[in-house]
Amino acid sequence: MLNAYTQYQNTQVISATPEKILVMLYDGAIRFSRIALDMMDKKDMAGKGVYISKALAIVSELMSTLNHEVGGDISRNLEQLYVYLIGEFTEANVSNSTQSLENAINILSILRSAWTEAIEVARKEREVGHQAESFVRAAG
Repeated sequence: MLNAYTQYQNTQVISATPEKILVMLYDGAIRFSRIALDMMDKKDMAGKGVYISKALAIVSELMSTLNHEVGGDISRNLEQLYVYLIGEFTEANVSNSTQSLENAINILSILRSAWTEAIEVARKEREVGHQAESFVRAAG
């Protein structure tokens, strides 16, 4: 059964749009952060470290894929947020700070929500543009 689930997950990622992958990465970082928080509550320091590391790896990947030439101020602001998140994860891991981990979860959730909204707006704009093209072709 595990193999079938792994294949399903791989198919989900391979067939996903870049926008969907972005949201999936945020979902993963949020999920791992919440698990780490649960591990803290259970005094499982090894488990906490494993899940903070997973969330940290996702944020590091998000930061490494920023394109400052195209993204301009947005990418620079995102980089600053990612650096802050890395600091919060580090503080949570070293000092067992639940507050730092909760801050990271809140920021990740806000970013995920903003990206989801931006993706939806872009999708609607593409649909409107596609409808206009169809109308022009039909009229032409």
